[in-house]
Amino acid sequence: MNLSNYSLTVWNDYFCASLKKGKHMSVIISTDQDFKDTLAANGKVIVKYYADWCGSCKLFSPKYKRLANDERFNGVAFLDVNAEENEGARKMAGVDNLPFFATFNNGELVESSASSKEDVVVKMIENLMTK
Repeated sequence: MNLSNYSLTVWNDYFCASLKKGKHMSVIISTDQDFKDTLAANGKVIVKYYADWCGSCKLFSPKYKRLANDERFNGVAFLDVNAEENEGARKMAGVDNLPFFATFNNGELVESSASSKEDVVVKMIENLMTK
């Protein structure tokens, strides 16, 4: 048994069950495979792309976590992806600046924006919820 695949399966089961119960959490995705699996397992997903050196990314992090726990956004998976370490996930959204946000509905890119403004991200999530 591959332990990393087992860990991913357990994590995905917990994550999906938490979403169904209306719980939210920011999630750090460490590999491109985690990203693809999470997109496949969840209908509505917002992704924050960041880099460790990005000051604006660090400043936005508490806002993003607050949005992830906002009851208005029940059923939306909130993900963090290190853009430098995950080329496949970065290319799927066309990341060209940081922080960068992208919404996906059933694995398909809906909208993307390079922004550090909370109102822009909120509007993206609201648009996603109408899909």
